[in-house]
Amino acid sequence: MAKYSRLEVATRIKQQGLVPLFFDADPQVGIKVMEACYQGGARILEFTNRGDFAHETFRVLQQYCLGNLPGLMLGVGSVTDAGTTALYLQNGAQFVVTPLFRQDIAMVCNRRKVLWLPGCSSLGEIAKAEEVGAEIIKLFPGNVYGPGFISAIRGPQPWTDIMPTGGVAPNKENLKAWIEAGACAVGMGSKLIKVNKMGQYDFQDIENKVRYSLDLIDTLRGDTSP
Repeated sequence: MAKYSRLEVATRIKQQGLVPLFFDADPQVGIKVMEACYQGGARILEFTNRGDFAHETFRVLQQYCLGNLPGLMLGVGSVTDAGTTALYLQNGAQFVVTPLFRQDIAMVCNRRKVLWLPGCSSLGEIAKAEEVGAEIIKLFPGNVYGPGFISAIRGPQPWTDIMPTGGVAPNKENLKAWIEAGACAVGMGSKLIKVNKMGQYDFQDIENKVRYSLDLIDTLRGDTSP
């Protein structure tokens, strides 16, 4: 059962402005990734549903998170069907992110009052998602559509909150473009949390990049305020 309401999670995403996302099959490694992000200031984190038995890894991470990382909202991404959604909700997912819009996933999440962020890539998909309760839309893949897509959508629909994922990088030029276009937050994976050539993480580097990205987003938001 989710500890936080969908509005609490949506508010936190928009306040933080960054959703780090990662996958590792080893829960002990995943715990270290979570701790690095947490020390860097992140209080929202997405575990992507990839690989066999990913839900079992998620369960261990969620239990650790609830007991050791107060205030961290851990959700799941790359979910593509209602059955998988229900499985992760049973394991305590605080939010659900999907690469596409599926109404069956919306129904499962809405029934449990859990935030879901559907992947959409057209105004029609966004409208349908909002009609069934989407608070935040995931633009995926973000690098295909670019910041101009967000500013175009928010012209006639200024109430639509959009979070691009894919093609987002922890540097000023990239983040400035997304924020100026009106993105309420950004999802960032391999450019933020990545392994080296030996297949290992540099946890201090992850912490530093998360902290830098959060600080940069705060600064850029201040620069673009009216």
